[in-house]
Amino acid sequence: MDNVLTFKPGRVPLLISMPHAGIRLTPAIEAGLADDARCLPDTDWHIPRLYAFATELGASMLSANYSRFVIDLNRPEDDTPLYPGATTGLYPDTLFDGKSLFLDGKAPSTQERALYLDTIWRPYHQTLAAELKRLRDQFGYALLFDAHSIRSHIPRLFDGTLPDFNLGTFNCESCASALADRLRSVCARAEGYTHVLNGRFKGGYITRHYGDPAANIHAVQLELAQSTYMEEIEPFGYQENVAHRTQTVLKALIAEMLAWGNDHYS
Repeated sequence: MDNVLTFKPGRVPLLISMPHAGIRLTPAIEAGLADDARCLPDTDWHIPRLYAFATELGASMLSANYSRFVIDLNRPEDDTPLYPGATTGLYPDTLFDGKSLFLDGKAPSTQERALYLDTIWRPYHQTLAAELKRLRDQFGYALLFDAHSIRSHIPRLFDGTLPDFNLGTFNCESCASALADRLRSVCARAEGYTHVLNGRFKGGYITRHYGDPAANIHAVQLELAQSTYMEEIEPFGYQENVAHRTQTVLKALIAEMLAWGNDHYS
């Protein structure tokens, strides 16, 4: 595999990870997709565009280029389930709504999927780990913001309408509680938006695995309702006017995270 990720190192102690933004498919995946899956409905659409402002703030940026339908970078390589109930695994076989991802008999082989682990999953995590180490070595600490988005209505995964901003810190095991409180305060001040901390989405593998406050690495996941910046149905268009308001809140979250780090470690 080539061009499996896009990475740009920054100048401040913050890395933004975007593991579900990719839309590239391997030949085996593309050939096997069911009709309902061909539009890639479970993608974190437009996330690199939504967070493009963060480069001006000096953040490091890491995004996946391959679709989560190939391999899910926010799941452990042993495929241990992260959430009780309905969820998707390292190698998804169903869409979020429960429909089959692949045509009958067309799922990739075990050998094909092992290739994805070696050539897509591992390079992403090697890059992520190396950048966190670089940041901590340079600044004495590292901050990780794992950026995601999802449709606001998916009955199979959660009841009702998802809050706009879903912060996850694995019940404050992945970051200092004071940092979580400051980020939650930013969301509470955002007029017209709803939020929750450690609700349905508490943080996936990346947040849980890399967040280690005792080692001065603080990780937070944000699962953003897609209704805050885009059309949630095909063709999944980016809505500039709506997105601009949401970016104001995202900028405040990133700035607050950096400010907390500076306050805490100075």
